[in-house]
Amino acid sequence: MASTQGFKPLPQSNVPPTPSHQASSAQRAPQNLRTPSNRKTIYDRNLNRTRTAELSRASFAYLFSEMVSYAQKRVTGIQDLERRLNEQGYPLGLRLLPLILYREPVRTSVRPNRILPVLQFVHGPLWRHLFGRTADAIEHSSSAINEYMISDNEPLVNQYISVPKEMNQLNCAAYVAGVIEGVCDGCGLKAGVSAHNGGTEMWPGKTIFLIRFDEGVVEREGLLEGKK
Repeated sequence: MASTQGFKPLPQSNVPPTPSHQASSAQRAPQNLRTPSNRKTIYDRNLNRTRTAELSRASFAYLFSEMVSYAQKRVTGIQDLERRLNEQGYPLGLRLLPLILYREPVRTSVRPNRILPVLQFVHGPLWRHLFGRTADAIEHSSSAINEYMISDNEPLVNQYISVPKEMNQLNCAAYVAGVIEGVCDGCGLKAGVSAHNGGTEMWPGKTIFLIRFDEGVVEREGLLEGKK
């Protein structure tokens, strides 16, 4: 279980989502693809067409439970299961990064390449895209310069998962940790991300995402800070 002691809060992203520019028309699909009666395929759709659409929770619960069941096959323990869930979320993070940046206004659609902007991107636009709200907190460790935490008091991915008593240390939000890791790597900031149970009396399902950036990332950050 991760402890919040020794961590200090960081400024959070509170910029409300705004409409972005319309996408240019996509190229037509190759001739050998089957097309519906209206002669349009998914490639003809505007990328902003479903930016505010929401997936039903029943559908999400079923799909995610199937993903957990698939990852649970032939695992050797809790850590192995969380590693598999992390690996499933990683490619999603890599793909969500350019999509979300495309949908952002021009003034904020620059790919972040510093630690704090990346954390604010995860806390704000990424969380809103996935869960319809921002994360609850960003904190920086006072003892380890390369460690940061993003907290979610009620992670959606854990609300429909029943964990047996013998696996009470399991946190299926490891999938979201993989998404965060993919976003960080996509921004050129190599990091390892893990999900930990941080439940309190008020928030028993609270999850803490511990982000450890590589030493090279921290060294570069220090050099950039020194140039100011």
